[in-house]
Amino acid sequence: MIRYRKYLPLAIGVVVILILDQITKYYIRQGIPAYASVPVIDGFLSLTHLQNSGAAFSFLSDVRSPWVGRVFALLSVFAIGIIVYLYRETAETATMLKVALILILGGAAGNLIDRLTIGTVTDFVDMYLGAHHWPAYNVADSCISIGAVLAGIWWAFFEKPAEK
Repeated sequence: MIRYRKYLPLAIGVVVILILDQITKYYIRQGIPAYASVPVIDGFLSLTHLQNSGAAFSFLSDVRSPWVGRVFALLSVFAIGIIVYLYRETAETATMLKVALILILGGAAGNLIDRLTIGTVTDFVDMYLGAHHWPAYNVADSCISIGAVLAGIWWAFFEKPAEK
Protein backbone atom coordinates (compact mmCIF):
# COMPACT_ATOMS: atom_id res chain seq x y z
CA MET A 1 0.00 0.00 0.00
CA ILE A 2 2.80 2.43 0.87
CA ARG A 3 4.26 1.74 -2.56
CA TYR A 4 1.21 3.25 -4.25
CA ARG A 5 0.94 6.28 -1.95
CA LYS A 6 2.98 8.37 -4.40
CA TYR A 7 0.17 7.95 -6.94
CA LEU A 8 -2.51 9.37 -4.64
CA PRO A 9 -2.00 13.02 -5.74
CA LEU A 10 -2.07 11.85 -9.36
CA ALA A 11 -5.33 9.95 -8.86
CA ILE A 12 -7.02 12.74 -6.91
CA GLY A 13 -5.88 15.43 -9.36
CA VAL A 14 -6.99 13.47 -12.41
CA VAL A 15 -10.39 12.68 -10.87
CA VAL A 16 -10.98 16.36 -10.00
CA ILE A 17 -10.03 17.44 -13.53
CA LEU A 18 -12.24 14.73 -15.07
CA ILE A 19 -15.22 15.78 -12.95
CA LEU A 20 -14.82 19.48 -13.83
CA ASP A 21 -14.22 18.71 -17.50
CA GLN A 22 -17.08 16.27 -17.95
CA ILE A 23 -19.60 18.34 -15.96
CA THR A 24 -18.86 21.50 -17.96
CA LYS A 25 -19.09 19.60 -21.26
CA TYR A 26 -22.34 17.92 -20.18
CA TYR A 27 -23.96 21.26 -19.32
CA ILE A 28 -22.80 22.79 -22.59
CA ARG A 29 -24.21 19.84 -24.59
CA GLN A 30 -27.49 20.02 -22.66
CA GLY A 31 -27.89 23.79 -22.46
CA ILE A 32 -26.57 25.21 -25.72
CA PRO A 33 -27.54 23.85 -29.14
CA ALA A 34 -24.65 22.82 -31.38
CA TYR A 35 -22.96 25.83 -32.99
CA ALA A 36 -25.01 28.26 -30.89
CA SER A 37 -23.24 30.88 -28.82
CA VAL A 38 -24.01 32.64 -25.55
CA PRO A 39 -22.06 35.88 -24.93
CA VAL A 40 -20.35 36.08 -21.53
CA ILE A 41 -18.17 39.19 -21.94
CA ASP A 42 -19.31 41.13 -24.98
CA GLY A 43 -16.58 41.44 -27.58
CA PHE A 44 -14.24 38.99 -25.82
CA LEU A 45 -15.77 35.73 -24.52
CA SER A 46 -18.69 33.49 -25.42
CA LEU A 47 -19.76 29.96 -24.61
CA THR A 48 -20.09 28.32 -28.01
CA HIS A 49 -21.08 24.66 -28.34
CA LEU A 50 -18.76 22.99 -30.84
CA GLN A 51 -18.00 19.33 -31.51
CA ASN A 52 -14.36 18.91 -32.50
CA SER A 53 -13.39 15.76 -34.36
CA GLY A 54 -9.78 16.92 -34.63
CA ALA A 55 -7.02 17.56 -32.12
CA ALA A 56 -6.43 20.46 -29.76
CA PHE A 57 -7.56 23.84 -31.05
CA SER A 58 -9.52 22.13 -33.88
CA PHE A 59 -6.37 20.89 -35.66
CA LEU A 60 -7.51 18.53 -38.46
CA SER A 61 -11.17 18.99 -37.52
CA ASP A 62 -12.10 19.59 -41.16
CA VAL A 63 -10.84 16.14 -42.20
CA ARG A 64 -13.91 13.91 -42.63
CA SER A 65 -12.69 10.46 -41.73
CA PRO A 66 -13.56 8.20 -38.81
CA TRP A 67 -9.87 7.33 -38.61
CA VAL A 68 -8.91 10.81 -37.39
CA GLY A 69 -10.76 10.35 -34.10
CA ARG A 70 -9.47 6.81 -33.72
CA VAL A 71 -5.88 7.88 -34.29
CA PHE A 72 -6.24 10.71 -31.75
CA ALA A 73 -7.80 8.30 -29.24
CA LEU A 74 -4.89 5.90 -29.72
CA LEU A 75 -2.38 8.74 -29.37
CA SER A 76 -4.15 9.80 -26.16
CA VAL A 77 -3.81 6.31 -24.69
CA PHE A 78 -0.12 6.28 -25.66
CA ALA A 79 0.40 9.75 -24.14
CA ILE A 80 -1.35 8.71 -20.92
CA GLY A 81 1.03 5.77 -20.60
CA ILE A 82 4.06 8.03 -21.09
CA ILE A 83 2.75 10.55 -18.56
CA VAL A 84 2.18 7.86 -15.92
CA TYR A 85 5.72 6.60 -16.55
CA LEU A 86 7.16 10.13 -16.24
CA TYR A 87 5.18 10.69 -13.05
CA ARG A 88 6.53 7.44 -11.59
CA GLU A 89 10.11 8.44 -12.46
CA THR A 90 9.80 12.02 -11.19
CA ALA A 91 11.43 12.82 -7.86
CA GLU A 92 9.11 13.58 -4.96
CA THR A 93 10.72 17.01 -4.67
CA ALA A 94 9.82 18.00 -8.26
CA THR A 95 6.40 19.32 -7.26
CA MET A 96 5.99 21.65 -10.23
CA LEU A 97 6.65 18.83 -12.69
CA LYS A 98 4.28 16.50 -10.84
CA VAL A 99 1.51 19.13 -10.98
CA ALA A 100 2.21 19.63 -14.69
CA LEU A 101 1.94 15.90 -15.36
CA ILE A 102 -1.31 15.67 -13.37
CA LEU A 103 -2.80 18.52 -15.42
CA ILE A 104 -1.71 16.98 -18.72
CA LEU A 105 -2.94 13.51 -17.77
CA GLY A 106 -6.30 14.80 -16.52
CA GLY A 107 -6.82 16.81 -19.70
CA ALA A 108 -5.81 13.96 -21.98
CA ALA A 109 -8.15 11.61 -20.13
CA GLY A 110 -11.03 14.11 -20.30
CA ASN A 111 -10.79 14.48 -24.06
CA LEU A 112 -10.28 10.73 -24.47
CA ILE A 113 -13.56 10.09 -22.63
CA ASP A 114 -15.33 12.34 -25.15
CA ARG A 115 -13.75 10.57 -28.12
CA LEU A 116 -14.71 7.15 -26.76
CA THR A 117 -18.26 8.06 -25.72
CA ILE A 118 -19.52 10.57 -28.31
CA GLY A 119 -16.87 10.36 -31.04
CA THR A 120 -15.86 14.03 -30.84
CA VAL A 121 -14.57 16.45 -28.21
CA THR A 122 -16.91 19.12 -26.87
CA ASP A 123 -15.30 22.57 -27.02
CA PHE A 124 -17.03 25.66 -25.72
CA VAL A 125 -14.73 28.45 -24.52
CA ASP A 126 -14.72 30.92 -27.41
CA MET A 127 -12.34 33.86 -26.93
CA TYR A 128 -12.13 36.61 -29.50
CA LEU A 129 -11.30 40.22 -30.10
CA GLY A 130 -13.37 41.70 -32.89
CA ALA A 131 -13.23 39.24 -35.79
CA HIS A 132 -10.11 37.49 -34.47
CA HIS A 133 -10.98 34.22 -32.72
CA TRP A 134 -8.77 31.92 -30.69
CA PRO A 135 -9.77 28.32 -31.48
CA ALA A 136 -12.46 27.10 -29.07
CA TYR A 137 -11.29 24.94 -26.18
CA ASN A 138 -12.50 23.26 -22.99
CA VAL A 139 -11.37 22.51 -19.42
CA ALA A 140 -9.28 19.53 -20.57
CA ASP A 141 -7.49 21.61 -23.21
CA SER A 142 -6.80 24.30 -20.59
CA CYS A 143 -5.28 21.73 -18.25
CA ILE A 144 -3.10 20.29 -21.01
CA SER A 145 -1.89 23.75 -22.03
CA ILE A 146 -1.15 24.92 -18.48
CA GLY A 147 0.54 21.60 -17.70
CA ALA A 148 2.70 21.84 -20.81
CA VAL A 149 3.79 25.38 -19.90
CA LEU A 150 4.62 24.33 -16.33
CA ALA A 151 6.57 21.28 -17.57
CA GLY A 152 8.48 23.46 -20.02
CA ILE A 153 9.35 25.95 -17.31
CA TRP A 154 10.45 23.16 -14.98
CA TRP A 155 12.61 21.45 -17.61
CA ALA A 156 14.10 24.78 -18.75
CA PHE A 157 14.85 26.29 -15.35
CA PHE A 158 14.63 23.75 -12.56
CA GLU A 159 15.77 20.36 -13.79
CA LYS A 160 19.19 19.49 -12.51
CA PRO A 161 21.55 17.84 -15.00
CA ALA A 162 22.10 14.14 -14.36
CA GLU A 163 25.14 13.44 -12.24
CA LYS A 164 27.87 11.38 -13.87
